[in-house]
Amino acid sequence: MSSDTIILKASVRSELGKAAKRLRKVGITPANMYERGKESQAISAPFTDITKVYHQAGKHHPVQLEIDGKKHLTMIKDVDVDPTKGSIRHISFHAIKIDEVVTAEVPVRIDGEIPAERASLMVLHTLDTVEIKALPADLPDELIIDGAKLVEVGDKVTVADLQVPSGVIVVTEADYTLAVVEEPKDQIAEADAAAAELAEENAEGAEAEVPAENGELSEETENSNASETKEN
Repeated sequence: MSSDTIILKASVRSELGKAAKRLRKVGITPANMYERGKESQAISAPFTDITKVYHQAGKHHPVQLEIDGKKHLTMIKDVDVDPTKGSIRHISFHAIKIDEVVTAEVPVRIDGEIPAERASLMVLHTLDTVEIKALPADLPDELIIDGAKLVEVGDKVTVADLQVPSGVIVVTEADYTLAVVEEPKDQIAEADAAAAELAEENAEGAEAEVPAENGELSEETENSNASETKEN
């Protein structure tokens, strides 16, 4: 394995089902390793070690899993996270082969200066990861988008705009939007308020210019005519 190999040392566990809760109380996280054609293997590892490995590998980097001294090349496939504490309750590893193509979820990142943000516009990220296929050795840690493409309101970048290295196939559909430029909500609210105020002013002005209905004179016009009659 290369110098950037991520290693996790684990042990076979006998605590299954509800009994696994006891492991968590003493800082041990239950896990499983799945291998094609074999029964899943119940394992466990220190909570701090598993958390560190997950942050390093995510679901896109191979992990060398050492179970009681025996090495397995794996990838993380499923992670159960406590919704209140944000801690990992269980993690699943799938055994892979170095010469077989695997599917992985890879993070996407906007690189470089984003003109839209410099103009105080809001860049909404709609997709943080994409699904790819590649040999384990070719799996990238992330895929990049050029931030210079995001300039004005309505500008967007899609999966098709990703910089994809050789040996990698993107499975996610090319027209999926990754990020889009929008006007900040406070600016939208101010614009809406200004437009509403202008519309109200225009409506009041138009109402003042409308002649009386059914050919009747307005009170102001009647008073004016009456004054003219007296003077004559």
